[in-house]
Amino acid sequence: MNPSNESKRRKGGRNPKDDPAKHRYVIYLNSVDNARFLSLFEQSGMNIKAHFISSCIFNKPVKVVKIDKGVQDYYMRMTTFFGQYRAIGTNYNQVVKALKSNFAEKKALAFLYKLEKATLELVALQKEMMLLTEEFEQKYGHLWLQK
Repeated sequence: MNPSNESKRRKGGRNPKDDPAKHRYVIYLNSVDNARFLSLFEQSGMNIKAHFISSCIFNKPVKVVKIDKGVQDYYMRMTTFFGQYRAIGTNYNQVVKALKSNFAEKKALAFLYKLEKATLELVALQKEMMLLTEEFEQKYGHLWLQK
């Protein structure tokens, strides 16, 4: 083997960092301070304690995430409702086609009248849902994280 080829050949493993963290510091906390530290760490949403500590020491912004179960529940229910609403639209088109092809004109018109009444109720429900969502955004809009 040629010595110049040996230096060009890469070894396996991770690429070395440009500026590795080599300096280590140790601190000791009593039970009260440790509980407070862990609480702040959990609120930050960070996964690594060392990153959390360094961000606190060097005054980097610390992201705090609070989850309100009521807000989360409302969001999940509304998401489910919108999914059902889209499914109703698909079924609506299928029902109209079936009425047109399988029933006489008078019978189809009678069913379409009932379908129209149900649709108007659905529209009123959607308007109410939109008002509730606007209220929700005004009341809890500050809780949502911005991307």
